[in-house]
Amino acid sequence: MHLSNLSSPELKPRKRWLPSLIWLVPLISALIGVALVARSIVDKGPVVSVTFSSADGMEAGKTKVKYKDVEIGSVQTITLSKDLRRVIVNIQLSKDAEKFATEGTRFWVVRPRVGASGISGLGTLLSGAYIGVDIGRSAQKQSAFSGLENPPIVTTGQLGHQYTLRGESLGSIDIGAPIFYHRIQVGQVVGFSLDPHGAGVVVNVFVNAPFDRYVATNTRWWHASGVDLRLDSNGLKLNTQSLATVVVGGLAFQSPPGQEAGQPAADKAVFRLAADESDAMREADGPPLNVVMRFNQSLRGLSVGAPVDLRGIALGHVTDIGIEYNEGQKSFSMKVSMALYPDRLSRRSSEALPAPDTPGGHELLQHLVMEGLRGQLRTGNLLTGQLYVALDMFPKAPRASVDVHRNPIELPTVPNTLDELQVQVADIARKLNQVPFDQIGANLNGALANANRLFGHMDTEIVPQARDTLAAAQKTFSTAESTLRQTAPMQSDIQDAMQELTRTLQSLNALADYLERHPQALLIGKKGDKP
Repeated sequence: MHLSNLSSPELKPRKRWLPSLIWLVPLISALIGVALVARSIVDKGPVVSVTFSSADGMEAGKTKVKYKDVEIGSVQTITLSKDLRRVIVNIQLSKDAEKFATEGTRFWVVRPRVGASGISGLGTLLSGAYIGVDIGRSAQKQSAFSGLENPPIVTTGQLGHQYTLRGESLGSIDIGAPIFYHRIQVGQVVGFSLDPHGAGVVVNVFVNAPFDRYVATNTRWWHASGVDLRLDSNGLKLNTQSLATVVVGGLAFQSPPGQEAGQPAADKAVFRLAADESDAMREADGPPLNVVMRFNQSLRGLSVGAPVDLRGIALGHVTDIGIEYNEGQKSFSMKVSMALYPDRLSRRSSEALPAPDTPGGHELLQHLVMEGLRGQLRTGNLLTGQLYVALDMFPKAPRASVDVHRNPIELPTVPNTLDELQVQVADIARKLNQVPFDQIGANLNGALANANRLFGHMDTEIVPQARDTLAAAQKTFSTAESTLRQTAPMQSDIQDAMQELTRTLQSLNALADYLERHPQALLIGKKGDKP
């Protein structure tokens, strides 16, 4: 076969009606990118702005936003406010987190914290800080929020009730401080503020379910902070709720002993916050009776709030201490104002006492004052020198009266025992000051001089004469002694005479005895004698 017989091939150009496959790669990539962008746009939720005092722990593009540890967004940008006082954090929420852009939602930075409720946020030591969220209950949309500086104690959906307490002082409690019921922690303090009038404090508390059912309309609240140390007739008592209350404070509540629990209290019900348990459990005192007493003595040691009692029963307390100048007497008097609660006395009386603002109450008060009812300052503590006002009966006190129609009523007073003693000592000193000690001393000096002269005269004149007299007497006594000595002749003669006298008396005694038996012997003689 010859190559010359082969025909040359015929070349035909290929039809290019389809693009090259290499161009499909960027096209597909572009389509995928558009799809991703479209999906990201569709999946994006709303953007919200939250203001904080500082951006500590936050970083744009890295800090996450979490709700119950589930990521629902991230921080896009962090900028300063126009006044440079706060930072504005713009947060991109996910599509599923649209409900968080509503009124009432709260944002805060989760970081390690040590507070009254314990230690929180330890997990952020490794993962870094993030923004926590608590969803609001409102359906109204909102895009600008003010962030919290501290995490909220109570979050949405937590079961329980909130209550409002009004007291005179905040004490040592803080946000997160525990609340106890029968020494069991059942809630916490969620906030506090000053009373609108500045007369006290308002404390917001939350009691967890199911313990909130024990909060009734007659529940009493009190400060359970610190240590309650009491010394009474039963000895030394130490009372505290727990060790935590000693450090961070706390509150407690309970129904009054002996009373049934009332109806459950409504949410955000208002209660009185007492200073301690005894104050909380004290029965209602009723309207106070304003009384004034005037003392003519120092009030050092008496303070506002000092008790006023009647033989150990607390009837009230001191509300004000002042001073008044009496123009007529040119003297000062110490004015003490008090609030008395007669209902406290009525509760302890076996018989009902008339109300103080009734004619019967006026008559009773006048009678008691006429019988010696007086006010007196007494020492309540020897260590601190604190005083209190005592109401007691003084039958020997000067007569006094009371104007029951005056407001406030002024009750008479008497000085206390120490003041009376001081007055008596001053009176004795005044009388002693009137004694002429100088004249008495001069007279005494004259008497001593006369006595000295008398003693000198005795030494020079009387004593020598007395010495001679004593010598003569001694000689006389010596002569008598020598005369009466048994060996002396005179003493021997006297003894012989005495013996002879004794024999004569014996003969006479025998003769008398014979004559008594023979009286006829006086006439006829003795028998045997011759005539």
